[in-house]
Amino acid sequence: MIEVARAAFAMAGIEVIYQNVSWARALKQVHEGHIDGVVGALAGEGGDLIFPEEPIGYSRTVLFTHPDSTWVWNGLASLANQSLLAINGYSYSPELDDYIRENQDKPEQVWIISGPSPLLRAIELLEQRRFDVFPEDLAVMEWTLHNKTTGIHPRNAGQIYQSPAYIAFSPAKANAPELADTLSDGIRALRSSGQLAKILDRYGVHKAD
Repeated sequence: MIEVARAAFAMAGIEVIYQNVSWARALKQVHEGHIDGVVGALAGEGGDLIFPEEPIGYSRTVLFTHPDSTWVWNGLASLANQSLLAINGYSYSPELDDYIRENQDKPEQVWIISGPSPLLRAIELLEQRRFDVFPEDLAVMEWTLHNKTTGIHPRNAGQIYQSPAYIAFSPAKANAPELADTLSDGIRALRSSGQLAKILDRYGVHKAD
């Protein structure tokens, strides 16, 4: 997503500076106007954030378990006897987000973690069997496991949601609508030229439009 954004904004002479911080902190900073945008926001997420017309990609949220588990996702009722780990501030799906909010004070059902590298921490905790299930974007997980040479590889227990993902811009910045339009124009140009497909191929992502 960052590489696509850099290529799209470069057409307008705009440099993208990327910082890796926790999602909760990123949302706070973007709402306060300390940063221009956040990467990977789902439609409707973040309240008054400014969304471009063009998504930066597509998110497929999957539930993952320890490789020894045989559990499969079959709706919220199937979580009854499972402990769920979630990352602070992340949105996964409307129904799972509601479930997390309703049970976040029940550590035997929902455990919230945060930090700049929460996925690696989640895999480590799963290997220690500290919880049973956690949601993550399928492409993010596949790329992480592709570059991970030690430890377990979490098991796919079923997709729960699919949604466009965006770079969303700060409502506190006057130029946010302009940045959103510039990004959309750049993504369309990258798609038309075939450059978008080349970028996606480098990451093993086969559909983003």
